[in-house]
Amino acid sequence: MPTDSEIFGFFQKRGWHAESLVAMFRAPREHCVYVKFKTEELLTAALLECPSSEAFLNWWILFGAILVLTVGTRFYNVTIPDHVCWDETHFGKMGSWYINRTFFFDVHPPLGKMLIGLSGYLTGYDGKYPFDKPGDKYNGTHYEGMRIFCTALGAAIVPMSFHTVWDMTGSLMASAFAAAYILFDIGMLILNRYILLDPPLIFFMTASVMGMARVSKLTREGHSFGSSWWSWLSFTGGMLACTISVKFVGLFVVLLVGLHTASDLWDVLGDLSRPIWYTVKQLAARALTLIVLPIVLYATFFYIHLAVLNHSGSGDGFYSSGFQSNLVGNSLYNVSMPRQVAYGAIVTLKNHKTGGGYLHSHNHLYPKGFGAQQQQVTTYSHKDENNKWILKPYNEQSTANVTVVKHGDLIRLEHVPTGRNLHSHREQAPVTKKHMQVTCYGETGVGDSNDVWQVRILGGRDGDVVETVTSRLVLYHYIERCVLTTTTKQLPKWGFEQQEVTCNPNIRDRAAVWNVEDNQFDKLPSVNFQVYAPGFLSRFFESHAVMLQGNSGLKPKEGEVTSRPWQWPINYRGQFFSGSEHRVYLLGNPVIWWSNLAFLALFVVVFLVEIVKQQRAGDQSETGNGENGEFVMFKLGSN
Repeated sequence: MPTDSEIFGFFQKRGWHAESLVAMFRAPREHCVYVKFKTEELLTAALLECPSSEAFLNWWILFGAILVLTVGTRFYNVTIPDHVCWDETHFGKMGSWYINRTFFFDVHPPLGKMLIGLSGYLTGYDGKYPFDKPGDKYNGTHYEGMRIFCTALGAAIVPMSFHTVWDMTGSLMASAFAAAYILFDIGMLILNRYILLDPPLIFFMTASVMGMARVSKLTREGHSFGSSWWSWLSFTGGMLACTISVKFVGLFVVLLVGLHTASDLWDVLGDLSRPIWYTVKQLAARALTLIVLPIVLYATFFYIHLAVLNHSGSGDGFYSSGFQSNLVGNSLYNVSMPRQVAYGAIVTLKNHKTGGGYLHSHNHLYPKGFGAQQQQVTTYSHKDENNKWILKPYNEQSTANVTVVKHGDLIRLEHVPTGRNLHSHREQAPVTKKHMQVTCYGETGVGDSNDVWQVRILGGRDGDVVETVTSRLVLYHYIERCVLTTTTKQLPKWGFEQQEVTCNPNIRDRAAVWNVEDNQFDKLPSVNFQVYAPGFLSRFFESHAVMLQGNSGLKPKEGEVTSRPWQWPINYRGQFFSGSEHRVYLLGNPVIWWSNLAFLALFVVVFLVEIVKQQRAGDQSETGNGENGEFVMFKLGSN
């Protein structure tokens, strides 16, 4: 390590004025500094970033003040109001389901909800409160632990933002300014005080960016492959995994960290004092910690999620029959049913596409103007008595002998609760006008020729027997030459917002595939279906397919207050969290929000100006003394 006098001599050999640097050696310093010198002024500015003991004290005083203000503002009256606020009705309920180990469907990955459930469990909540609707009193329920946990995650965002900006700039003023913008924003304060997914999501996002900034700083200072560097790199990968495990919107942070990492690697590659092997090691280390580690953690979170939620619940019907066979209490769990499907059996038919529902009917007619005013047929994602159908030969009401259903057979399907047959005719479907309407028609199983359907097994041949769960079926309308299908469209309120069922003239429709799920028939021997239960990987991929389909199907409900994307950054409209005697309204601090927009615009201007100045300085330096671009690393000791 060079001594102070050697460094001083290094400066003097280049003709720099040492007097301007004397003050830099009068206080203890322990920070390595990379200096890319072009002028004396640039070197001096770089050296001034090494904090003195007085600056070190000022840093801790300011950081301590921010911590005190954060705790005071975030945790003040955190348990008030003592009733359900806004989306606590959803995420509190999901936390309860984790405690009760009850399976449910949600469009978001599981980590945030698992953490909420865990915090409630560890603080005495028993998972029995219903979380029915906003405004319901907690009445002695131990909800406080979940509230305080979410608030603690939200509070941590402020000091982490301070650290992030400090690592990026080394400026105490910039760090304090960034922390203050989050600290004094009312919107952030309210959003992070309740049982929601937003506090864990923003916490993990901020932690990812903080880790990114720290790794970049350690790399610049020459600490690559040290224990601190590896720890922060692994921390960043772990936080990225946690971010996308709360909500898929976390992928934007993954993109940010990825681009920043690419920039860091480009700088490493451009350091000609390092061998190319050094760049390869940097690339491998980041691939291991920022790609492999997050994937492993993400899969682990899902494994825990599926292991914990192993009891049947409201979300069963969104998943395949095989998936449901893993859920304790489900009709398919460890169940014994006939392997083959016979005439006279009471069956349920599940659409085979991802997230497909059950073929369903109910004693309500299509309204005037939406085809024939006959009984509605839909798909429904929950198990229900209205999902049950009797399989009958097309020309008989019943059969005395046991006769199995085969590929190519003509059948009728009678709706068990209403006694009407599955039916289609040349009427437009209620929503998808190019398809034909599907209804239930007739009385006590007696209808007409438009009730006849042909059973086709995908990949089947004449004589192949229809089997429970495993056979993939197409129901082909014998008269109209169309196939029974379900569209992705929801019916209006008169159809209870269930999914539309139609008969599609395009017989290659991929959504027109069904399977028999429940098969009730006493005259055939039963077999155990647990052998068809899928493993973890199959359930992992199916969970994602169902979540992605659920996300793509999200749309505002009729009469729901909505906002447009352009309104979000300008703080145009807030959100009621509580509208009872204790009113809570989410609205950002307009000074902070609007000045943020101004700073973003100003940044673009300043960035362009600096790029031009840097380019002009580089052009001028090319005709100088040839010392531009030299790197010096040294460590200042104590005098």
